[in-house]
Amino acid sequence: MNKFFKGALAAGALALATPAFAQDIVVVSHGQANDAFWNVVKNGVEQAGTDMGVNVEYRAPETFDMVAMSQLIDAAVNQEPDGLIVSIPDADALGPSIERAVAAGIPVISMNSGSDVSKELGAALHVGQDEFDAGKAAGEKLAEMGGKNAICVNHEVGNVALDLRCAGFAEGFGGNVTVLPTSNDPSEIESKVSAALASDESVDTVMALGASSAGEPTVAAVKGSGRDVNVASFDLSANFLQSIVDGDAAFAVDQQQYLQGYLPVVFMALNAKYGLMPGGNVPSGPNLITADKAGQVVELSAQGIR
Repeated sequence: MNKFFKGALAAGALALATPAFAQDIVVVSHGQANDAFWNVVKNGVEQAGTDMGVNVEYRAPETFDMVAMSQLIDAAVNQEPDGLIVSIPDADALGPSIERAVAAGIPVISMNSGSDVSKELGAALHVGQDEFDAGKAAGEKLAEMGGKNAICVNHEVGNVALDLRCAGFAEGFGGNVTVLPTSNDPSEIESKVSAALASDESVDTVMALGASSAGEPTVAAVKGSGRDVNVASFDLSANFLQSIVDGDAAFAVDQQQYLQGYLPVVFMALNAKYGLMPGGNVPSGPNLITADKAGQVVELSAQGIR
């Protein structure tokens, strides 16, 4: 074999061994395995990895556990990936781990939660919605519908993003708002909402903060009460969208979480190849899905895209 042919083979082997884009991107979210919302985020992550030809690992704690999540971020930093994508539901708990990634020279993008703290922690940008403003828009809409006395169902106490949703909702609603803390167990949520409605007949509005986890059992509780109560929820599920179509719910606040998983992976891949990165945050929502739009979105929600 001549030297030229050997050199050509070696060059070809090197080209095959070197990836065209980023080699490794790690996504660490606070999403729980039983939450359909986060399955859509994960679908977006995986599709972007396929489309961009990169290796992407999606990791999340089994429950809403900030200690476990910070440990997952630390483990990702030790892996020295080409990019790190994180949700930030609690900046105090996760901030040191995120700052450690930035100090190590790992590009960081935040998604879903953390728009208010992302920049100060060193992330390049945030993909998501402003939770307070989204809550405010939902509150204003429900007030326009005649609401005076509301419950805001918080199914993940300690998640700053959900606290902001309730706070924004209270400001936009303008009437009386009581926060009802629960777990993310649908049976518990239905029971607690039923009890709250039974104890106060003046409640005319219920705002849920997650469609599958809280919105669906809230609809069931309201139907069981036989009361005329407006129900709305953040995020989408096929069943909650059908409730909107059927007139059992008013609307859903869509933050397009598929984009929250998909876009950061695309940005990281382009950053690794070309040094390209958007110059600011990318808002994925909010969009209010009312009865005139819900029917169009049901099928996509069932497919894990909306």
